[in-house]
Amino acid sequence: MSKLSDARKILKSMGMPISQQGDVCCYTLLALADLSEDKKWIEAQSKWIRIHDIISSTSEKYNVLYAENSRETFRKQALHHFRNAALIEDNGLATNSPNYSYRLTKETLELIKAYDSNVWEAKLFEYLSTHKKLIDIYKSTKKMTMLPVKINDQLFNFSPGKHNELQKAILEEFAPRFAPNSICLYVGDTTKKDMSKNNTKLLELGFDVTLHDKMPDVILFREDKNWLYFIEAVTSVGPMDPKRVNEISEMTQKVSFGKVFVTAFLDYKTFRKFAEKIAWETEVWLAEFPEHMIHLNGDKFLGPRV
Repeated sequence: MSKLSDARKILKSMGMPISQQGDVCCYTLLALADLSEDKKWIEAQSKWIRIHDIISSTSEKYNVLYAENSRETFRKQALHHFRNAALIEDNGLATNSPNYSYRLTKETLELIKAYDSNVWEAKLFEYLSTHKKLIDIYKSTKKMTMLPVKINDQLFNFSPGKHNELQKAILEEFAPRFAPNSICLYVGDTTKKDMSKNNTKLLELGFDVTLHDKMPDVILFREDKNWLYFIEAVTSVGPMDPKRVNEISEMTQKVSFGKVFVTAFLDYKTFRKFAEKIAWETEVWLAEFPEHMIHLNGDKFLGPRV
């Protein structure tokens, strides 16, 4: 089996995320261990090396060429994560120093020297008993940064990011003020498209629920007025322009209830970027000023046109 495949298995066994099991990471581990294809893992060493040395070693030992300007790729894809997982240590110099270097920790060196031997499993167990897997560290970090939100009295977690911050504000700030007692029929997440989707109610109201790709970010239903709110959460693209309003209207042509089209922004600065594109006869809400709305409805305030 090739050293590249071995390195990938080692990284996987150590609990590195899948994105840190790619070729760049494998060649980085091999360079740090000073191993060529014909050497055995027991011959691994730990020497101070720079990113330039890793690129040179990969070229010399494996005939795989990486451009010198790919140093940042090695830093971001491999070395940054290796250090987070305590696989390596640096020499403490300023990061912009030409002599800034890395090496395998003593514990990591002892582990990889045992690979493909009869003590590998025991050494791996010993290593993992004192080193938390990076995949678990990152899961824990992600969990801590999740955005909790209550949807129809159920607790969900949005993944972090501006778009989901805005969706959270729509549900917690906009809805109580401008759609009181409404229920959320649909809301997506940047990593999970259909986080909350009430298929039964959507079908009952006349939606074609198979057209989820055209769904706006948030759909609310206010039963006391029979109003549906179609809300786009805009941080970079996608306001309620005439084309978008027409798409939603076509998707909901069997829906007989009043339709309210809303574009939501985090702040006034973002709104100004899209102001000229927003369709007439729609509404605008800014999370920055949650108690106010901008009505582009002429003779009407908040409410459906038909």
